[in-house]
Amino acid sequence: MRILALAWRQLRRDLAAGDIRILFAALVLAVVAVTAVGFVTDRAERALAIEANRLLGGDVVIRGDAPIAGAVRDAAGAPGLRVTQTQEFPSMIRAGEELRLGDLRALGEGFPLRGSFRVIDSDAGSERDAAGVPAPGTLWMSQAGADTLGARLGDSIGIGTSQLRLTALVTQEPDAALDYFNVAPKVFLNLADLPATGLVQEGSRIRYRLVVAGDADAVETFTATARDALARGQRLETIQDARPEVRSALDRAGRFLGLAALVSVVLAAVAVAMAARRHSERHLSGTAVMRCLGASQRTLVGIHVGELILLGLAACTVGVAIAFALQWAIGGWLQQAMKISIPAAGWLPALQGYGVGLIVLLAFGAPPVLALRRVPALRVLRRDLDPTEPSAWLVALAGFVGLAALLWWKAGSAVLGTAMLAGIAITLAVLAGLAWLLIVAVRRLRSRLRGSLRYGLANVSRRAGTSIAQISALGLGLMALLLLTFVRTDLLDRWQLALAADAPNRFIINVQQDQLQPVREFMQAQGLGEPALFPMIRGRLIERNGQPVSAADYEGEDPQRQRRADREFNLSVVSELRADNVVTAGEFWGDRVPSSPELSVEEGFAESLDWKLGDRIAFDIAGQTFEGRITSLRSVDWESFRPNFFVVASPGSLDGYPASYITAVSVPPERTTFTRELVGQFPNLSVIDVDAVLKQVRSTADQVSTVVQVVFWFSLLAGVLVLLAAISASQDERLLEGGVMRVLGGSRRQLRLAQASEFAAIGLLSGLVAAIAASVLAGVIATRVFDLPWQANWQLAAVGGGLGTLAALAAGLFATRKVLDVPPSVTLRELQG
Repeated sequence: MRILALAWRQLRRDLAAGDIRILFAALVLAVVAVTAVGFVTDRAERALAIEANRLLGGDVVIRGDAPIAGAVRDAAGAPGLRVTQTQEFPSMIRAGEELRLGDLRALGEGFPLRGSFRVIDSDAGSERDAAGVPAPGTLWMSQAGADTLGARLGDSIGIGTSQLRLTALVTQEPDAALDYFNVAPKVFLNLADLPATGLVQEGSRIRYRLVVAGDADAVETFTATARDALARGQRLETIQDARPEVRSALDRAGRFLGLAALVSVVLAAVAVAMAARRHSERHLSGTAVMRCLGASQRTLVGIHVGELILLGLAACTVGVAIAFALQWAIGGWLQQAMKISIPAAGWLPALQGYGVGLIVLLAFGAPPVLALRRVPALRVLRRDLDPTEPSAWLVALAGFVGLAALLWWKAGSAVLGTAMLAGIAITLAVLAGLAWLLIVAVRRLRSRLRGSLRYGLANVSRRAGTSIAQISALGLGLMALLLLTFVRTDLLDRWQLALAADAPNRFIINVQQDQLQPVREFMQAQGLGEPALFPMIRGRLIERNGQPVSAADYEGEDPQRQRRADREFNLSVVSELRADNVVTAGEFWGDRVPSSPELSVEEGFAESLDWKLGDRIAFDIAGQTFEGRITSLRSVDWESFRPNFFVVASPGSLDGYPASYITAVSVPPERTTFTRELVGQFPNLSVIDVDAVLKQVRSTADQVSTVVQVVFWFSLLAGVLVLLAAISASQDERLLEGGVMRVLGGSRRQLRLAQASEFAAIGLLSGLVAAIAASVLAGVIATRVFDLPWQANWQLAAVGGGLGTLAALAAGLFATRKVLDVPPSVTLRELQG
């Protein structure tokens, strides 16, 4: 208690005297950066998850081939949950003289629990959000389905034995992004109208859906209960089962936000380490006096570490409070910008803020403070004696281990954490090596220089250890900020490229062999260019390496694996791969004509079924057996919205099997009669309008981009402030020398030029290395973590390096302005007192 009281008194004295304010400010800024990013990330991720759940109509969906009852239905009645149901099945639809097979969706009251329908319900053609479901006696129809049938608002539509009035055209619906390969016109009616249609009979192929939404904890409990209680023919879906392009956007957003938090941690470590070094230097003389008065090493350690802990708790509390206020303001802005509800912040980011702040302080602030216990009593008489710490290497190692633990914790990804650690270690090594070479070069060139330039560069070589530490710290901070800039720029550019306005918005399927040329001619006449038509052969998996395969082989495992083992596949034939398909293992046939059938499989699909290169896979195609050997694995860019297949075969291997063809085209919005004209000329074709899907995916990606940009700019601002604290934390020697030079008659201009030359040299070296390191590390993270193609942007790297140099120069001159603004006597008295 006595030592703690001494630590408290020393903390109060240091704060009053200003000796520890820089360390306090650096730690507060570090905690603000980490905690505010955590708060915003937490709120944004939950908001995006809720928004993405609009693609389901709820938080969780249970699908089944029979009415959903029993334990699953009982669990849906738990407090905190809302529940509704829908029923879906194919049926004939009559509009005037037109008769088509349609997809009926009978909707219960309250659907959708998340999101809403976008409908057109007036002749003006304006869209609006629909409240609820169709009123009894009415129905809605998908806009593409109405175009196919020639139906108009107010028409009477025949459904079974009922006649229902068409009151709205649906332009966007919940669940569309999960099931856009449903080729029939969609009709939506009230569940209460279903019995009167007479369509529900023995043997009807009805698909039942139970939709659940509610509080996060209640939904999580229901999901766990439902997974264990699923009966035969039932499956559970969450947003994790969404379309690959939606899931990819959300995953990348989460990874980027994690990267932003990592950068904040790195900057925090740099700032605290530099500020703690200055703090320990200022206590050298005082500690020497305490040694003369009989203080033991144990007492000194207790006082200084106790002061650090008290300082850390105070700084973390202030930082968390500021971060909470900032995230509240940012959350309100995001809510307006994204037009979605942003959930309240949880307490986990606050706890993380305390954890990060204290760990960073102890890992990077304690080592230089602990060195104070080695201060010799003779330091009272000789100021040139500095403390030596035999365990310096162990202390440095402990700091890196602490940083590594923080990075792995905040990364949430082994690849991302490892890439950051490797990048930091290599960058530090290169910076330290180049800093040493700079010092050697300056020492040799110093005699040839004159005036302020000679004095400024002499400072770099005279304080070798300080210069190496400053260049390393500044370069590491700049590398972290540039890395965030590179990845953010590349990430958003790739999203815009992947979701370009000219992405295909119509899928055309069921094209027959004799219709290939007429369909091509029709497309060219419409000004859409010549379409790429891909054969599509339906087959069911039956064997792997001669052994029978069925869903029972994957019983008790991931339900998705069971579905894939039991489903029919769409096989296709390709001779060359587009840019959205990249071979990751094995050899693709290309121009080579294989002597026996070869297969290329999407890598994630192969992994889910434990398929390997060299495996022989057999399918049943219309009663005939087809077998091929896996010779390559591919990664597929599902965001391209172009026809892609899990399994493709070598040319000629599927000749003779029944096939239809599929293509995708981009139809301009003004071509409103395209579907009707195509189907009128080729009645057997099915046109799938994916405009609604693209709207929802683009909407989700836009919201993700907004969050990414907000977090980026906030992290950048916080990082610049932390970097400024790191640069200004080691300026006492320069202030002392500047004061002496003022006393000896040095002019303001001479001192400013000397300082500028020193900071320019440090900044130029740090900026160049940081730009190169950030560019290379951005490439690793883009390709390995974000699954994005990457191309080195050296122009951006050069600009970033130049801006880093200017930032270092401006921050250094700002931090040492005191030597020019304050009388030399005051400066010398403060530093030597």
